[in-house]
Amino acid sequence: MDRYSKITNKNQREIVLLKAYPCVWGKCRFCDYIDDNSRDKEGMLALNREVLSHVTGEFGVLEVINSGSCFELPEETLEDIRNIVREKNIQKLFFEAHWIYRKRLDEMREFFGIQIVYKTGAETFDYDFREHYLNKHADFQDAEELSRYFDSPCLMVGIKGQTKEMIRNDIALLKRYFKLGTINVFTNNTTDVKRDEDLVKWFLEEFQYLEEDPSIEVLYENTDFGVGD
Repeated sequence: MDRYSKITNKNQREIVLLKAYPCVWGKCRFCDYIDDNSRDKEGMLALNREVLSHVTGEFGVLEVINSGSCFELPEETLEDIRNIVREKNIQKLFFEAHWIYRKRLDEMREFFGIQIVYKTGAETFDYDFREHYLNKHADFQDAEELSRYFDSPCLMVGIKGQTKEMIRNDIALLKRYFKLGTINVFTNNTTDVKRDEDLVKWFLEEFQYLEEDPSIEVLYENTDFGVGD
């Protein structure tokens, strides 16, 4: 399991994958990442400190991810991150949080005292598909509402049941309401959600131009940021 990497193309930054307590929701139909969660506090703290020891601060930007939300990281790990931020003169943090935490986002801003870019797993702006099929438990009504809280949504494409029109609409809304975004091409995992190969092929051809868009990062594999397994 790789837990430290550098992103050197778009939005250059260091990235770490840390361990945290179980995801507050943990019932998304498509997600088996939560297998990386833990309740072994001492084990988490030791692992997270080792991973954080690789951070150099060379870009002045650090992204911290875990299999859930940043609010599920141990308090001691958050203190370790804050120490790294100060020691390495990091000016910007990327965190991820579930919609459930939307009213608490300023807590992290106050704790760290620097700019925080909040990502969130929107998956799609199609309410019915997101809530009734993916079971995301993120009941925002539209992209505008999500943009009131979060800076950078993560979308998924290539799932059986999605349509070309849904994907076109999702990307149009992403560009309209957000300065940054991530698009994940779905990869089959241990869940019953399945990849639509024809839809993926269409997406890769139709939206090839996103490779040149500095505001959108497209992940063709789960490990394209250099972390994970």
